[in-house]
Amino acid sequence: MKIAIFGKTFNQGFGPYIGELMKILQDHHAQIFVHKPFYDFICCSAGEEFENCRTYSGVDDFDSTCELMVSIGGDGTFLESIPFVIRYDLPVIGINSGRLGFLANISKEGIKDAFQAIFERRYDFEYRTMICFKQPENIFNGLNFALNDITVKSNSSMITIDAYVNNEFLNTYWTDGLIISTPTGSTAYSLSVGGPIVVPGSGSFIIAPISSHNLTVRPLIIPDSNTISLRVNNRSGLFSVTADNRTIQVDSHEMFTIAKSDFKLKILKLPNTSFYTTLRDKLKWGEDVRN
Repeated sequence: MKIAIFGKTFNQGFGPYIGELMKILQDHHAQIFVHKPFYDFICCSAGEEFENCRTYSGVDDFDSTCELMVSIGGDGTFLESIPFVIRYDLPVIGINSGRLGFLANISKEGIKDAFQAIFERRYDFEYRTMICFKQPENIFNGLNFALNDITVKSNSSMITIDAYVNNEFLNTYWTDGLIISTPTGSTAYSLSVGGPIVVPGSGSFIIAPISSHNLTVRPLIIPDSNTISLRVNNRSGLFSVTADNRTIQVDSHEMFTIAKSDFKLKILKLPNTSFYTTLRDKLKWGEDVRN
């Protein structure tokens, strides 16, 4: 089995679990491809090089014949791994080296059981809706898509955002910013501004204002078949646009058109895991002395 690994850094206490993972992969004679900066980091941490590993540096030299991408870190690292695999429809799975992780949901203690299931082919796939810029398409040098959310945010003063759904005027938001979230992203930035938790696969987007200056303006759920258009008015003329972990500064009154992406992210789903289980585990639902 060909397995790609992507990561950044981790705390010293996670080092033994990397060693455990590499041993499991080598015992199963997996072909291992590691992102070069991460490979250098784990070799430095372990004080030795790992055998039978090849490296890749960027999207252009990534081996498209890999069968699985393993992200090691948190949800941010998981999002950074997506550009390597999305064009090849490769599945992704995440090992959480920190604390909270909805996407990176394999705990360090669960590595052995998880990869035993993977090598025994006991898994399914689920496909997560992604969101993208239809206009301008060349934004972020072509990486115009997001798994979690697209946001438009002020750098300093309040901004106004004219929002349209399928070319019908929705509202002028007086706000610090606006989040357009997928169901996957409903447990991320959108949740922190009071947005609802939406089950993946429900076919919807969330439009959630950031610190709205009108208290009656609340997050809105719309069908993901709709197209959203945004025009920003800002006294300074400068604001930020993000697509997941990518950010650029914009100085224009250009109309942004946002819609469902033509492709979805393929996520490997292990036995006995579900979105509801993840909610209970990550948000500590039910951990109450009254239960």
